[in-house]
Amino acid sequence: MKVFVGGVAAVFLGVISMIIFHRPFFELIAGAIPLILLLGGAMAAYLGYDEVKDKIPFPKNKESREAAESSGESKFKEEAERYKQEVEKLKAELEKSKSEG
Repeated sequence: MKVFVGGVAAVFLGVISMIIFHRPFFELIAGAIPLILLLGGAMAAYLGYDEVKDKIPFPKNKESREAAESSGESKFKEEAERYKQEVEKLKAELEKSKSEG
């Protein structure tokens, strides 16, 4: 209850102070808005840059870039070959079960 009464008293004094000192209050707010926009924009730009940098791996030299591209292609080829083998295996099992049943 004491906290509630203290909060109401603080709100009341704050409203009275804003009425009495309205000009300095609005000058303070007007001065703070550009600073908040500047710092918020800088933080958003940094976080966006960091996110983009994490999503796009960029090898430093040409040789490592070519190696990364070829290893990526070979991974896809190996995976495709593995899936083809699995499909053939499943087809054989399906044919076997049809012939038995």
